[in-house]
Amino acid sequence: MTGTIAFKTRKGEQTRAQILDTSLGLFRERGFEETTMRVIAEAAGLSVGNAYYYFRAKEHLVQAFYERSHEEHLEACREILESERDFAARLRGVLQKKIATAMPYHRLSGVLFRTAADPRNMLNPFSEESRPLRERSTALFAEVLEGSSLRIGHAELAAELPNLLWMYQMGMVLFWIHDQSPDCARTYRLIDRTVTLVVRLIALAKLPILRPLTRTVLGLMEDLRTTPEEPVGDPPG
Repeated sequence: MTGTIAFKTRKGEQTRAQILDTSLGLFRERGFEETTMRVIAEAAGLSVGNAYYYFRAKEHLVQAFYERSHEEHLEACREILESERDFAARLRGVLQKKIATAMPYHRLSGVLFRTAADPRNMLNPFSEESRPLRERSTALFAEVLEGSSLRIGHAELAAELPNLLWMYQMGMVLFWIHDQSPDCARTYRLIDRTVTLVVRLIALAKLPILRPLTRTVLGLMEDLRTTPEEPVGDPPG
């Protein structure tokens, strides 16, 4: 659930976009916590009730922003994914396009990160509310792999790689949020260098001598995705 309503009329879509664009400007200027739905409605020239009709909470506005950003990223990646077969080039291109399409929102992303970093907040990328967008983003990395000439040769690793690559992207985004270098050049340099490292690690994972280590890492990733219903072991006393 995104907390938004699908609108089929052009006017409804325009009003929704107006509220979203207004909120993003206010979040950037005032901060997320300081911006209320009433302030957003007034700035957009709407009643509070009308604003709530389109978005049920501030968090749903941010979720809509993330969804829009993802669509922009997908569109920017299309040419790379249709024309390139080399895995390293595909991965590097997708990560670079992620940063390029996000650049207009650099300062806003830093503002929103303060809230999204809270593990209890629905805007946290690992939250249940973020699952639909997380799965769509992971599917993009599955496409990066499937359309490439890379042959993994390890069924378990092949199944887990889209998730690992999504987490890798999240690390690059976090670095970018804190990157104050001109045009975020340090982020692009980090992507270029770490993509080479990632490709080499995938190649090494094929080696029989490293298969036990690979299984251990994959098991760890599975444990990290699973929230136990009860604490494991005795609590510290």
